[in-house]
Amino acid sequence: MSASFLVPAADPKAGYLSHKEEIDQAILRALEAGTYILGNEVAAFEKEFADYLGVGSAIGVGNGTDALHLALRACNIGRGDIVITVSHTAVATVAAIELAGARPLLVDIDSASLTIDPQRVEDAIRQYQESREKSDGGRLKAIVPVHLYGQSCDMASIADIAKRHDLTIIEDCAQSLGAATDGRTTGTWGDIASFSFYPTKNLGALGDGGAVVTNDAALATKARELREYGWRQRYISEARGMNTRLDELQAAILRIKLRYLDEENSQRRRIARQYSNALSTADLILPVSRDHETHAYHQYVVRSKLRDDLRAFLKTNSVGTLIHYPVPVHLQPAYHSRVMIGYGGLENTERVCQEILSLPIYPQISEGHIRIVTDLISRWQPQTQV
Repeated sequence: MSASFLVPAADPKAGYLSHKEEIDQAILRALEAGTYILGNEVAAFEKEFADYLGVGSAIGVGNGTDALHLALRACNIGRGDIVITVSHTAVATVAAIELAGARPLLVDIDSASLTIDPQRVEDAIRQYQESREKSDGGRLKAIVPVHLYGQSCDMASIADIAKRHDLTIIEDCAQSLGAATDGRTTGTWGDIASFSFYPTKNLGALGDGGAVVTNDAALATKARELREYGWRQRYISEARGMNTRLDELQAAILRIKLRYLDEENSQRRRIARQYSNALSTADLILPVSRDHETHAYHQYVVRSKLRDDLRAFLKTNSVGTLIHYPVPVHLQPAYHSRVMIGYGGLENTERVCQEILSLPIYPQISEGHIRIVTDLISRWQPQTQV
């Protein structure tokens, strides 16, 4: 996002400018309404977002981490419970699990999709159940599949595993709004799901924001209570809740941007096709969108054993890139040697974190900038083979 790059890795300001007049009017409308917390804009956005996904309820909250934390709490997941997820994710996933009082059990990813490997989930469940017979370990309660880069996890397999082992599914959809499998969108497969509206997301606010969605009316009611101190009646807490509310200004902005989401996701897919066509002969591993899936391309992530060289070359030529994510959660100082790791270890996770690179992708990127990126990578390739 740095102004020093001719081609920035992301450009949320371009998203604002492309809808500036409508967004400015929406902000003015919210300001003039005079209700700045949980007013008509939030209520309207919640309904529109739920309708867009085809779910019963959406609950606007302060950010994506809070959304996942709240979803866990709504499912009665807390101290002593074990939650299976991945280490190849934004640290927010694991942070939210620990905020709820639960313990993460980290499993490896599939090396093609870079999302949770269902077989490793099965292995981790079996290993944990066997080890628990010899100890006082907590109970396995949930799976948090992380739909990464706009790529859906193998939710049919995850749903089957969860059903057989009586586990709750809480989807982390922070990067997957608009992704689907067999026409079924992420956020609708599990018991409950969380979304982030961080400015660079496919549906980005101009600040922080998030949402919890569910088809379970009881879970929706509990999530609404928990987001505001556990209130059913104002100032009377029925449960130990929190304060995490989507504000009226962000809701007004998101209502405008939601109208353009499908169009802008189509733009992302078009850009991804241009990258894939132009880089088909490059010495890179390119992202793959499977036939039965709709990829939302929150990121366009390539892989190379010479990742750091490629990134430095692009930076020298004024092209910004990002690494999502350079250090897996289990190797970060706050979690190293402390979190549980599932059966078979995290070999794929550790390898891909050394190879991944996110190329610039956002709906407003120009054709000329795409050509600059692909031409530079083509120029770089022969140099790496000398």
